[in-house]
Parts: sequence; structure tokens; C-alpha cells
Amino acid sequence: MNMLRIHPADNVAVALTDIAAGEVITIDGVSVTAAEAIARGHKMALREIAEGEKIVKYGYPIGHATAAIHPGEWVHVKNVKTDLSEDSDYRYVPNCKPQTPVEPLTFKGYRRADGRAAIRNEIWIIPTVGCVNNIAQTLVRENSHLVKGTVDGLYTFPHPFGCSQMGDDHAQTRKLLAALVNHPNAGGVLVLGLGCENLTQEQFKAELGSWDDRRVKFLVCQEVEDEIAEGSRLLAELAETVGTFEREEMPVSELVIGMKCGGSDGLSGITANPTVGRFSDLLTAMGGSTILTEVPEMFGAENILLERCVDQGVFDKAAKMINDFKHYFASHNQVVYENPSPGNKAGGITTLEDKSCGCVQKGGSAPVVGVLGYGEQIKVKGLNMLSGPGNDLVSATALTAAGAHMVLFTTGRGTPFGAPAPTVKISTNTALYQKKGAWIDFNAGTVAEGEPLDDAGKRLLEYVIRVASGETTNAERRGAREISIFKDGVVL
Repeated sequence: MNMLRIHPADNVAVALTDIAAGEVITIDGVSVTAAEAIARGHKMALREIAEGEKIVKYGYPIGHATAAIHPGEWVHVKNVKTDLSEDSDYRYVPNCKPQTPVEPLTFKGYRRADGRAAIRNEIWIIPTVGCVNNIAQTLVRENSHLVKGTVDGLYTFPHPFGCSQMGDDHAQTRKLLAALVNHPNAGGVLVLGLGCENLTQEQFKAELGSWDDRRVKFLVCQEVEDEIAEGSRLLAELAETVGTFEREEMPVSELVIGMKCGGSDGLSGITANPTVGRFSDLLTAMGGSTILTEVPEMFGAENILLERCVDQGVFDKAAKMINDFKHYFASHNQVVYENPSPGNKAGGITTLEDKSCGCVQKGGSAPVVGVLGYGEQIKVKGLNMLSGPGNDLVSATALTAAGAHMVLFTTGRGTPFGAPAPTVKISTNTALYQKKGAWIDFNAGTVAEGEPLDDAGKRLLEYVIRVASGETTNAERRGAREISIFKDGVVL
């Protein structure tokens, strides 16, 4: 099979391999001759499409034809335009099918003192202000000897904020960093401040609420003579506590997995994203949790998710989250459809609707049980939606802060970054998997070669269990651990 019609209602098909001009393609008993070369991931018209007629892919309109398109022609930005606009009035029309519960499999994780599960047993240094980034990095270098036994690693996450911020930005930085402190993969945390920043230790402690003194230590660098010596002493105390944890068998119902895509191509919505969707359905049926974010990449496909909200309350939160993001764009005089990226277009994605219909495939078919604000942590088991932008590092950081033990990241172009939580890179095509073996952990390109999606989803679940039980990802092995904090306002 070299070309795929995703849905019976589609008037375009997607090339699974490069198609030469003049090649005859037979789909559903109808033969179409390619009028021009069609690159892998790109679309070809299956029939005559009139000017102004909807282009249909995934069974949904992804834009309209700006000129007549003949059978066999390449369908892309040259002859297609988005139908999106800034305002939408959403109405709850439920189409929510309950899942059949499945007995959960198990993984080997760490049991925290508060009862939560973890898949890593690490020490994290959280700078509350960018001024101490270098001190935090020095502490990591000079205390690498603490990583031994069951202590899996010592990491810090530099960022430029924590001072010279106002209002919502200041609150978001405080909330996001506090959520990272509370992450279960961090068996011990050193909160590192300077002493004169806006984000004071008193504010930060108030944001945290309560904490375990054995797990969380605080250091204000201006208050001590030698911050490296004092920081090293506190890290040694944390290492003693962290080193007491051992892996034990626990059900996958305790796992929380974040789902994200980036550097998407025309195969993302056919191979990798629906593979993650099948995985999500399997995990949530076993009582586990998944989190879907990238709100701007839901535009044009949001109703696929909104109709699966379990009740009116969840629907109202989800609809507000989507409209708030549209208003955020409008408040900066930006249109909501200024997406996809140049790399997305090169890979075959034409409009934001095209990208979004592929993006939401990661959500599978399970009911949406919760909606999380930026910096909020997951409360309800099952499929959750999280407020966050499409930017890879910002949204992966938000997924970690929401409590994701691991982030699944699908990509058709490839990217090397890693979030604070183990980040699994999933390729949409086999060529990328073979070319970027140091980046990609899991190949979903096999779906384009005939592997059933259900089999790919089960294979991904097996891999996730191995990573949850201690197998490291490529990003972890390369030390790729970064954060990026969402901001909207002025910097003083």
C-alpha cells in the first residue's frame, strides 16, 4: 500500500511513500493517476474538487479549495486555505462512550512516603530565580558522586524568570516551579534562591503549602557565606533519604503519561499519533491516566474532544480553555490559524485543521474526565486535557508539572530535547527512526508498512512499562533535561 484514504468520506488520500508523476493509484476500487510527484505525507485529490469545496481528511473538513483541483493533483498550500476564525460558540452534544475496565498490568516503580508512585528516584535542584542558575549547575557538577545505589540522577532546570515579573506571569512561574518540586520522580529537592528576587522563599513556601523536611530543603544564597558548601551539605542529606527507596511492583493504574507532538508531518495523524491514542485507551481502561495538551493544535478539531467530555462541567471547562487560548492570540493581534510551521508544511500538513485533526488522535477514544489549568496537577484518573501552548518545551514542561511520570512525544521530523520527566520520542516514519537512532526511542512508522494500530498501541504500552521500570530513554542517556516557563506579560 503506497497511499491511504483515512476515512471513507475523504476526497484526498495521503502518500505513504513518494509517488511519481504518472503512477496509477487504486483506492477502494477506483484508480487515479498522479498528475505530478507527491511526496510522502502529502495529499492527492481522489476526485474533482470544485473551487470553494471543502477538503476532507480524517472525515473532517481541513479547509477549502482556492481553485479547482483535478483528480491526481497535489493538494497543499498552493490550492487550499483554512476555514478557521477567532470565535466559536461551542455546544455540548455528548458522544461519550464508557470504557470497559481491564485488569491492569504492573511495572516496577518507587513508592513515595505520601503513597504516590514514581518511575525515577532523582534529586532535583529547582532555582526560584534565573540569577542562581550557574550555582545550581555547579552544585550538580560537584555532587555527581551522590548518584549511586538507587539514586537515579541529580539534575537542575535553569530558567530566566523568578524576578522582574508581574501579575499572572509571576504567579505562573511560582505555580509551575512549585509543581515541579512536588513531582513524584523527585525523591529529594533543593529549592535554591538568591535572596532579593520577586519570588521570595516565603512566597514559594506558601505556594507549596506543606512539605516533608526530609524531602525538600531550602537555600538562600545571599544568607550564607559559602553557598556551594552549604548546598552540597543539603544535597548529601537529601541523598541519604532518596537512597532508601527501592523499586517494587505496582499496577499501571498508578501511571500518569503526558502526550505531545512536535515536528509533525503528513504521517503523524496516521501512524504515531493514533498509536499513542491506542496506548492511551489501553492505559485508561486499566485505570491509568493520560494528559493531552497543545491547545492551539486542537483548533479546528476541538469538537472531536469536546463531545467526549463526561459531563457538562468538564465540557464547560474545556470549551473555556480553548476560547481563552483564542482570546490570547487575539489580544496579541495574532490570528488563531498561523500554524502549521514550515517544517510541518514540508512534511505534508497544509492547514491548522489538518494538523489538529492529526494531533487529537493522541487522545484515542476514551472519555475526557478532567481539564487542568497551567501549573495544575492531575486530580482525576483517566484522559485529561491540559492548558498549554503548542511550543514543544513549554508544553512538555507543563505536562511534567501536571504530574506526568513520562512524556510521549511523536515526531515526523525529529527533535533532541528532553523534559524533566523521561521523554520518549516516537517516529511517524521508519526512515526517521533509522536516521536518528540517537533521538528516536520507538518507531510507529511500521503502521504505514502494515502493522495494525492495535498492535502498535500494545507494543507502545510494553515499551512504556519498560521505561517506567527503569529503562532509560535516548534523551535521558544524553542528559537532555530542560524546562521552559510560559509567559505573557512584561518583564521589568
